[in-house]
Amino acid sequence: MRTIGLIGGMSWESTAVYYRRLNEQVRHSRGGLHSADIVMRSVDFDAIVRLQTRGAWDEAAEVLSGIARSLERAGAACLLICTNTMHKLADQVQSAVRVPLLHIADVTAQAVKGGGVKRPLLLATRYTMEEDFYVDRLRQRHALSPIIPEAPDRAAVHNIIFDELCRGIVRGGSRERYLDIIARGRAAGADGVILGCTEIGLLIGPGHLDLPVFDSTLLHADAAVAFAMEGGTA
Repeated sequence: MRTIGLIGGMSWESTAVYYRRLNEQVRHSRGGLHSADIVMRSVDFDAIVRLQTRGAWDEAAEVLSGIARSLERAGAACLLICTNTMHKLADQVQSAVRVPLLHIADVTAQAVKGGGVKRPLLLATRYTMEEDFYVDRLRQRHALSPIIPEAPDRAAVHNIIFDELCRGIVRGGSRERYLDIIARGRAAGADGVILGCTEIGLLIGPGHLDLPVFDSTLLHADAAVAFAMEGGTA
């Protein structure tokens, strides 16, 4: 089994989901006391949010690239950035290392297409919903036609992520707000929903919806397990 490298802490609430999912999936696959071989660096999320807010993306790329190099030196055979938003910097991080970076948008898009969905509603931070790095990747590389919520709904989705979910706060009223946003997306033609922020699965999931749901966190972790298990039993 190959070693999985995690760039985590953005936020630690969802990184904890990654850690649990990776280990659960390895145990499910191999049984007994088996667990995932992981090296992880968990950052101070406040420092990353300050860089995001200032638009200091080059500085953030230097931080994540340095972490990626350290994980590679520690034996990681693949890398995961445990957040959708920071995949804005995926190309810079990948160029800093030799091992593959498993891109969360690619993994999610493959599952969306496999589910027969063509027009998924994308729920994510405003960076992910409004900038080209994610939406254009879905369109150009995967021939999907993602639907983005209207501006007031984008603001609500973003604020609930940062003000509540990243702080470990899960509110029923916020779940209802998300469900209302999804209903509007469905009325606009959405035939599925991408949970395109790694914290959103803490709030809603397949049990709350009658549309296909694609949780990017779980899909990303499962792709890493598949990669690691290809490396044999050593």
